[in-house]
This record gives sequence, C-alpha cells and structure tokens, in this order.
Amino acid sequence: MQISLWQYLALSITAFGIVGYLTPIMRRIAIRQKIYDRPNASHKSHAEPVPYLGGLAIIIGTLGVSYAALFLKEFTAKNFWLETSAFGPALILGLIGLWDDIKNLRPGPRFLAQSLAGIFTAGLLVTTHSVGNPTGSRWLDVAITIVWTVGICNSINFFDNVDGGAAGTIAISSVALVILGFNGHQYFVTALSSVLAGATIGFLMWNKSPARIYMGDAGALFLGILISLLTIRLHPAAQTKWTSFSTPLFLLAVPILDTSVAVISRLKRRISPFQGGKDHLSHRLIRAGVSRPIAVLMLWAITGFYAFCAVLIPVIPLKAEEYLVGTAWMTWIVLFGLFLKSSDA
Repeated sequence: MQISLWQYLALSITAFGIVGYLTPIMRRIAIRQKIYDRPNASHKSHAEPVPYLGGLAIIIGTLGVSYAALFLKEFTAKNFWLETSAFGPALILGLIGLWDDIKNLRPGPRFLAQSLAGIFTAGLLVTTHSVGNPTGSRWLDVAITIVWTVGICNSINFFDNVDGGAAGTIAISSVALVILGFNGHQYFVTALSSVLAGATIGFLMWNKSPARIYMGDAGALFLGILISLLTIRLHPAAQTKWTSFSTPLFLLAVPILDTSVAVISRLKRRISPFQGGKDHLSHRLIRAGVSRPIAVLMLWAITGFYAFCAVLIPVIPLKAEEYLVGTAWMTWIVLFGLFLKSSDA
C-alpha cells in the first residue's frame, strides 16, 4: 500500500486535530468523574491533583484515524489484519492501563499483560518475517522481541513522570520513524508513525508544563506497545549489523536511559525496581537546580540528538556511520554515568 508524502502529512494533521479536540473533553469527563492523579505517594512530584484520561483521547484518535485511512485508501483483509495485529495488543494494554488509572492495580497483572502482548507480538513478527533486524535465529528473534516489547512498554510508562516528557519524546521518535520509513519504502511503519506523531503532539498541547491532563497508564501502555512494535519492524538501511541494531535503540535512547538509571539506582539501594521513586532523569535534573520546563526541554533535546543520529545512519558513508554510532554510544554511556552519580532523592 503506497502512500504519498502529502497523505502521510494529512494523517498526522488529522490525528493532531482529533486528539487535540478530544483531550479537553476527556479532561472535563475526568473532573466530573473525579478521576485524578493525586499526589498521595512519595514519588509523586506534582502538588495538586491532575485529571487523567488523556490516554483515552490518544487511543480514540489513533485508532479512528488509522482505520478511517485504511477504509478510505486501500481496504483488504490483509491490510485490516496487519493493522489489527498492531492495534489489538495496544488496545488491550491501553484498557488495562485505564483500569489501573481508575482502580490502581498492583504491578503484577500489568506486567503479565505486557508479557502476553510481547509473546503475541514476537510470534506474529517472527512467523511473518517482519522483524526489521533478524539475527538468523528464530528463537533469538523471539526472545529479543519479547524483551524489547516488554522493556520499552515499561520504559515509556516509567518515563511518563514529568509534564510533556513521554508525549514529547514519542512525538520526536515518531517523526524520525516517519523519515526512516518513508526513505526505506516501509509504508506501514511510515503511516502508523505519522498518526502517532500527530496524536502525541495534539495531546502535548494540553500536557506540556504545567500539565492540565495526564495520559496515565492507559496512554503510556498504548504508546509503549506501538512504539516498540514500530521500532522492531523498522528495517534500517545501515551498512553494518551493529549500526543497524543501534537504530531502534537510538530512537528510544532517552526512555531506555531513564529506566536504566532508575532501575540500577533502586537495585543499589535494595528496593524493588517496580517501586515508584523520584530517581528518574527529570527528578535528578530538577534537584540539580533546573526548572521543570527546562528539564523537559533538555530531555527532548537529547531525544532529538539520538533521533537525528538514527536518521543519518542510512545516508552517510560507512566510516562516518561507524564514527557517528560509536560517538553516540560513548555519549550515552557518559550520560548514564553522570545521571547515576547524581542525587537519588
């Protein structure tokens, strides 16, 4: 299914408009139903209750635009199954996240649902030969896909700890995926990334600091499964295996950095990695004296740097490609060390 650049742009603009329109409606519903993220735990960084249900606007907008485009452009059973195979697990996880937002579930059921979604995604991608970076071993591809899907899903959920942090990062990564997918003639990845970019930017208009609504677990889990699927399906046009494997990692370098720092910090302090805490990148920047909006801008800037590196990989000579990837990885390691050394709480 080939789509023109203008049609990709139309997908993004439509998703932006619909999610931007739905988000304040969901905010009013959340206020009426008293569905809030209340600062009643030590790891909460906001002072006043903030309405949830922003994730529901993202889910409705993303699904609505994607399926409408499918029916209007080129509806076939194959294309319908392709789209549903991506949105099915994302929708289920999003609804579980919505339940968590309203009822405050324990981590166990949520992790089980993520694991089942990862197993389904891995089985589907491997059996249909849709893994963008195959290793040559079917079982290794399955294992990597499961770990990647569950890991990224949790990373996006963890990273949603500051106004605009997760939404802005997903938007930047999605724009980079649009460029990579379009240049590589990967139409499904490009189309879905276009919708995702528009939807997250539309939500960001209401979620930027000071946030008037949060996406909650509904949005974080829905976006987490989708962005993990898109990055694992992407076939980077890199010239070496290690730079090819680096591409999806670069697209999500900041959420991975955030999760790595928080989890290792908690393990060092002998507390559960699933326990909330003020040990994420945003919290560390704020404790260092950076204002909340500037901290988010800094995280977006780092995301933009790695997204730019990912976009450059397929279009530069081999020597420059290896130098770029090596430098980017060294920078990530330095950032990891600096953040880990900063104050935990």
